[in-house]
Amino acid sequence: MTGALRLRDVAEFSHRCADAGFAGIVVTEAGRTAYLTCAAAALCDAGLDIATGIAVAFPRSPMVTAATAWELADVTRGRFRLGIGPQVKAHIERRYSVPFDPPGPRMREYVLALRAIFRAFRGEGPLAYDGRFYSFSLLPPLWSPGGLDVPDPPIDIAAVNPWMLRLAGEVADGVHVHPLNTVPYYLETLLPNLAEGARRSGREPSSMTLFVPLFTVVGDTDDELARWREVCRTMVAFYGSTPNYAFIFEQLGYPGTTQRLREAQKAGDQRAMARGIPDELLAHFVVEGTWTELPQRIIDRTASLGDYDVRPVLYLAGMSAQQPDGSFDRFGRVAQALARNTTTD
Repeated sequence: MTGALRLRDVAEFSHRCADAGFAGIVVTEAGRTAYLTCAAAALCDAGLDIATGIAVAFPRSPMVTAATAWELADVTRGRFRLGIGPQVKAHIERRYSVPFDPPGPRMREYVLALRAIFRAFRGEGPLAYDGRFYSFSLLPPLWSPGGLDVPDPPIDIAAVNPWMLRLAGEVADGVHVHPLNTVPYYLETLLPNLAEGARRSGREPSSMTLFVPLFTVVGDTDDELARWREVCRTMVAFYGSTPNYAFIFEQLGYPGTTQRLREAQKAGDQRAMARGIPDELLAHFVVEGTWTELPQRIIDRTASLGDYDVRPVLYLAGMSAQQPDGSFDRFGRVAQALARNTTTD
């Protein structure tokens, strides 16, 4: 996983990922646009699978998103997956100045509109989608990109809460699981709600792809393990301060955690935020082991996801690319071992 990069840096980074042994990159969107990073990665032809994970949906018309994804599917020869999400209300309304509510029904229409647009691009019929939030009815030939020699780009959505997970199971090709994930969350929230949504569409839930970002506490020395543990603690505290994710702590028997994290965050007290995630709580959110042990630990962690097409995403590998300690290449060997479903030497 990587944030969107400076465009002049993407080609070098992509080849470095491929040389290290990663199968692909998942590009998140924050200060820079995910789609431009994906395009630059595709054009350097490093052979990577490329996905947005996620690009923010609502500020872009579904037509704009569809056209961008179509071109990325073309240039990657079918190795691109479109991952979209709603972001949070404050960013959508105050940073992008576009409507947010109601996010679930709006996202449902967004995905259905994308599929209607894809069909029209292929010439399978006129553009025709009429919903509450989006309506499309005009696509003259001059304004259509035309068909592709590869399948439509898969549409994956970010989902955390039960409603959005049911939506993903119903209309999406895959789901981007939030980094703040645990095995109880898989069993109690993720899997049953995906299955319920899939039943609505009359399909097998296991036909979906699950992108599962994992926080990893890895190292061959106590100091190395401690360093990554504190990085993970900071990330869990940051994500855990979001009210929508409070139930994940409650599942683990830690009610009130999100409220305490929010209070410390508002006070600007980073140490208090870190103290809000004690070791016994942090252990639920991380995969820990030596570099040799890590691949099997990841396999064990994701085994509870059953027959889904599970794509483990090494959340901290992108960050490690900036470190001089060789950890990026070691994460690459972990990725290779996962691809072989075995362990590293």
